[in-house]
Amino acid sequence: MTMTADEMKLEGPQCTPIEGEDVTPKQDGGVLKLVKREGTGTELPMTGDQVFVHYEGRFLDGTLFDHSRSRNDWFSFVLGKGQVIKAWDVGVATMKVGELCQLICKPEYAYGSAGSPPKIPPNATLVFEIELFDFKGDDITEDEDGGIIRRTLNKGQGYSKPNEGATVDVTLEGSWEGRVFDKRELKFEVGDGESHGLPVGVEKAIAAMEQEEESFFTIKPKYGFGNAGNATYGIPGGATLQYKIKLNAFEKTKESWEMNSEEKLEQSCIVKEKGTQYFKEGKYKQAALQYKKIISWLEHESGLSEEDEKKAKALRLAAHLNLAMCFLKMNEPNKALENCDQALELDESNEKALFRRGEALFGLNEFDRAKNCFQQVVELYPANRAARSQVSICQKRIREQHLKDKLIYANMFEIFAERDLKKDVERVKTDNQQKREEAMEIDKTEKEVASKTKA
Repeated sequence: MTMTADEMKLEGPQCTPIEGEDVTPKQDGGVLKLVKREGTGTELPMTGDQVFVHYEGRFLDGTLFDHSRSRNDWFSFVLGKGQVIKAWDVGVATMKVGELCQLICKPEYAYGSAGSPPKIPPNATLVFEIELFDFKGDDITEDEDGGIIRRTLNKGQGYSKPNEGATVDVTLEGSWEGRVFDKRELKFEVGDGESHGLPVGVEKAIAAMEQEEESFFTIKPKYGFGNAGNATYGIPGGATLQYKIKLNAFEKTKESWEMNSEEKLEQSCIVKEKGTQYFKEGKYKQAALQYKKIISWLEHESGLSEEDEKKAKALRLAAHLNLAMCFLKMNEPNKALENCDQALELDESNEKALFRRGEALFGLNEFDRAKNCFQQVVELYPANRAARSQVSICQKRIREQHLKDKLIYANMFEIFAERDLKKDVERVKTDNQQKREEAMEIDKTEKEVASKTKA
């Protein structure tokens, strides 16, 4: 749709011609675009992209009311998220990098009947000259390290997003260097993606999506298949992946605040069994996620009956003990130690907690403390042969450590002695040199005196 100056009343000597292409989805003439300089390439910004522009804003009579070029940097905003007037979200989405264009914006696509006092009066039609310098995808990582970049192809519905444990139905296509290696429709529980051959970055991507959203994600190795790669898909280590994902539907798992005490206890029993099944299958990360749910649900639950309090305590104790075992299997002794300590707060003489605490300390090479834990198990539970065996192993490691330390210290003493000897030799050399120089000086003086005496 193109409008001429005769179709609108213009005031002032420098009126803006009302012409351009209607770029609104409804074709209602709300945003007219006139390209003043073509951009480069074919790619256009997408919803969720951060865009970088310079602009000038004028009224129809040519009066300037705002501009960005006098500032030190470009003006930036996230496209399609309502951070700017609607006309900008519509118009900038049609621009290429390097393009310079004019947007004529009707009030309903600008500041409407309210205006934006004191600069913009009510029902004002505005004219913007915009130059697009760059745009980049949405970084969805917590640390904003550029590891997962989203480009939104089709915006989703609503504001709700899948949480941990949510059941999701997705259509995905994974590619590397132009080769599609994974294409399927999949239904799974967030947190169990690894069992389905998905890198952690895909689960993080899905957790940031809205229902019916379709987006393209670039996933760096840290969130992909890492340095190990994936032999099944033929992906080498250090590969950057691309995934096109559509979130067809999802069902969130209940948050803690959405459940009453009875539901928390019931769900805790269910996820405990699920965690145990994962553990038996060697899926320790997925098992740990289930046990963590129990702790988050029951750790601060109050007002329980005496019977329910006992159930909750038993479930929390089991969760900490099982988490400790998961972390030991995943070679994370610090986290295992932390969960053992929390288990011992619930039951100070618990056999499994003391034993696993010893294992965690052993994994941290703290053999003395580990031996004390295993000895405590032996004292409290004499039938525990494994603990007795671990005491012997700790004693052996302690002796080895002492021997190693002794050799280190012996070498250190030798090094120190050799260094001191070198210093002594250098000192003697310096002293001897100084004495020779003094003797030569005395001899020279005596010769000079003798010469004068003869004369």
